[in-house]
Amino acid sequence: MSLKDQITEDMKTAMRAKDSERLGTIRLLQAAMKQKEVDERITLDDAAILAIVDKLIKQRKDSITAFEGAGRQDLADKEKAEMAVLQAYLPERMSADEVATAVKAIVAEVGAELGKTVGPGDMGKVMGVVKTRLAGKADMGQVSAAVKAALSS
Repeated sequence: MSLKDQITEDMKTAMRAKDSERLGTIRLLQAAMKQKEVDERITLDDAAILAIVDKLIKQRKDSITAFEGAGRQDLADKEKAEMAVLQAYLPERMSADEVATAVKAIVAEVGAELGKTVGPGDMGKVMGVVKTRLAGKADMGQVSAAVKAALSS
């Protein structure tokens, strides 16, 4: 079952259970998916859906920080609940060690393709490969730090 089908089934289940909070979050995710499909005239695959879920989770984290800073715990709690629903669609995250190992392997691979030792100037090339392979599997902030560390050594 594709991720898109799973999300649709989860929406139906939330409707039957009359779980309005979960249903609202799933509909928000589906709206973001549909928007991307219409804007770019494409059919989303699982990797693209994971990227959308990642983006929505990042937005929730930013909102939680802002709401807690403004003393609006009620709104922060709502965002946390939405984030929990969205995180169910992400695969299990890689640990920091796994990310570092994967990044080192990709850096070596990119260096072999270019026929030279890669350095900080090649970060864009390395990040392009890393994003496609680790999308949804790891926090991109953590990945970026690992790439910087691997390129500077």
